[in-house]
Amino acid sequence: MANRFSDTLFQLIHSLEKSEKRHFKLYIKRSSGNEDLKIVQLFDALDKMQDYDEKLLLKKLPFTKSQLSNLKTHLYKQVLASLRLLKTTENTDLQLSEHMDNARLLYNKGLKHQASCSICLWSEFARL
Repeated sequence: MANRFSDTLFQLIHSLEKSEKRHFKLYIKRSSGNEDLKIVQLFDALDKMQDYDEKLLLKKLPFTKSQLSNLKTHLYKQVLASLRLLKTTENTDLQLSEHMDNARLLYNKGLKHQASCSICLWSEFARL
């Protein structure tokens, strides 16, 4: 099962366009402030590989097998978060989903009026 997940991460990274890869690196460096992140090292190593090979990856990178597993999970989530930020303006469904999530957060914080206003504004937008 771990190999299958690794393949999905590998496929995700290789499906990214050049601009999406650049955006991811900017996103991750901006959010952490650290230039030499393990997650960026893993991203670069997977990007350079032609075929996924975990043994080769462990030889190239200074990670233990358990660290690699955790980093792959974190990298997968961060790549998706970066794509969501990049593609939100292009996709109305993502915009609506984001605003519904915000309304849900406001409601759960007890700010029912703000949540209601947010839903009303975006329900009008969704009708267009």
